[in-house]
Amino acid sequence: MSTTVPLQAEPVTTVAPLAGFTVAVTAARRADELSALLRRKGAEVLSAPALRIVPLSDDQRLASASRELIRRPADIVVATTGIGFRGWVEGCDTWGLAEPLVNSMRHSRLLARGPKAKGAIRAAGLTEEWSPPSESSAEVLDYLLESGVHGLRVAVQLHGEPLPDFCAALRMAGAEVVEVPVYRWTEPEDVTALDRLIETILGGSVDAVTFTSAPAAAGLLERAGRLGSRHDLVAMLRGDVLAMCVGPVTAGPLMAEDIPTVWPPRARIGAQVRKLAEELPERFPSLPVAGHRLRLRGHAVLLDGVVRPVSPALMRVLRELARRPGQVRDRADLLACLGGDADAHAVETAIARLRTALGAPRIIQTVVKRGYRLALDGGDCPPTRS
Repeated sequence: MSTTVPLQAEPVTTVAPLAGFTVAVTAARRADELSALLRRKGAEVLSAPALRIVPLSDDQRLASASRELIRRPADIVVATTGIGFRGWVEGCDTWGLAEPLVNSMRHSRLLARGPKAKGAIRAAGLTEEWSPPSESSAEVLDYLLESGVHGLRVAVQLHGEPLPDFCAALRMAGAEVVEVPVYRWTEPEDVTALDRLIETILGGSVDAVTFTSAPAAAGLLERAGRLGSRHDLVAMLRGDVLAMCVGPVTAGPLMAEDIPTVWPPRARIGAQVRKLAEELPERFPSLPVAGHRLRLRGHAVLLDGVVRPVSPALMRVLRELARRPGQVRDRADLLACLGGDADAHAVETAIARLRTALGAPRIIQTVVKRGYRLALDGGDCPPTRS
């Protein structure tokens, strides 16, 4: 009587979704929080603020606009950001105008672009009339135009940069618009870290760049332009580097450059990190090779559920092999991946080191007198030696 021994199930290895990837953070505010969330997902994080927030609590334009609204309260007040609305009230407090400003708004219809702006309105003891589900300025504008603004006085709290299209549309619809400049964005005082980040992106060592505001996206592009690298940076963001935004408003400056962008359903940095953790690994297919499951990542390989670090030069070689899995790549193609200083024996050395790094030599096959290939399962195999 024979006994059938059941096959043992392979152990399930849990790998952090962003392990093996390098992610750049361009935020000025909440950069530490965003970086911590990314690291919890396994990412290696590079952080360099692409902008600096300059509060305008001592700015006469803000004081003048506030006094005008106290004297003649607005029919409608649009709060675009929580930090901006709070900064407005705090700035007025330094001039003794906070209480009369808040009292003037009790006679206004208050619209909040998103939940943070809504929270700031309520913290001031006020109540918003409406807030859009999309958290977008475009939906706020549609709401105002549909409800009618002709002959009304509309105060718009700006969020770091002018909103010319938004305000122009209101004026064309017959509204009197009061722009409230609470703070503005400018280049960081020290751009060393930002320049280094741009150089790293251009060098191919960054897999994704996160953006939490439109000024940060614009700031990165502008700084690259000053360095003479804007065209190259745009090319990278259109190609191998994923642009992950917190929402569609943030993506605006990137989409204007035809850069593909991704954002979560809700404009939150937690949702942004979760979306990135879903999106980035899926850009790299899982390959069945020599009885293993192989998935490339930014600076590592996921082999049978185990993360194996790979140096940048070896990763370039492996990417070239994986570009056409199962097909032979000749030595000239692979030599180009190693740079202009590589000699004729560099490819053989790189392949040997790559096999050692993977811990599975049969994954890469040597095709006699032709080159190398990934040993794709189920593919036709020309004469090889391991």
